Amino acid sequence: MVQVTSLLALWSVSSLAGVALGQTDCPATGTPIIAHSGEPVGKEQVYNDINMYVTGNTSETGVLYLTDVFGIQLAENKLLADSFGRAGYITVAPDMFNGTPAPGDINGQPDFNVTKFLADHSPEATDPIIATAIDFLRTELGVKKVVATGYCFGGRYTFRVLAEGKGVSAGFAAHPSLLEDGEISAITGPASIAAADGDDMTPAARRSAIEALLLETGHPYSLALYGGTQHGFGVRANISDPQQKFGKEEAFFQAIRWFNAWA
Repeated sequence: MVQVTSLLALWSVSSLAGVALGQTDCPATGTPIIAHSGEPVGKEQVYNDINMYVTGNTSETGVLYLTDVFGIQLAENKLLADSFGRAGYITVAPDMFNGTPAPGDINGQPDFNVTKFLADHSPEATDPIIATAIDFLRTELGVKKVVATGYCFGGRYTFRVLAEGKGVSAGFAAHPSLLEDGEISAITGPASIAAADGDDMTPAARRSAIEALLLETGHPYSLALYGGTQHGFGVRANISDPQQKFGKEEAFFQAIRWFNAWA
């Protein structure tokens, strides 16, 4: 396991797709590269009946942003997608839940049926939506390579689109949930994971098993463990908590470095 301890290590060896790393203002906009609040700057666009959140300028490599169960309707997802856009990657986040994501206060909704929600949005329902987004990136936006970043529910699909013939070159996942062994073993490209030390859905034993499976694939991989974080920190961190804020930002830079190295 890798215990991540400093952003400086990232700053010293990589660039943000042409933009200096760090929480400094982006020269073109005066906006920090990672925006935790404010108005999203992208736009929604429908392609083959699938709604997409599109952000960033034209680039040879495009980011496929795969959300948690709260979907593109969650402001934090749009803002994080915008951050990838400011880092130099045209970014597309498909609406994987057809306008009906899980409620933002999911734990305060006793009538919300998690089992039914997950059944309604199984791989059989979700894979075609993601395939449409990849097609959109290639045919409409003209990218030459696609990389994937996924969070919680979407983290599983980072691995699924790294399988043979799916069209993704490299993948990053923060606190992936429901990830199956076979989906890890089937990857055909580099994969990186950001894990939370307080993630009850992926305890230490499961993290070790995932790491062993990644090693067996023979592909480049990394797994970074962030202290003081819980499941969901990659998107929904409490940024008033220094450890959570650091973890969210560090995980973002982890993804950018990975794409810079392996796209």
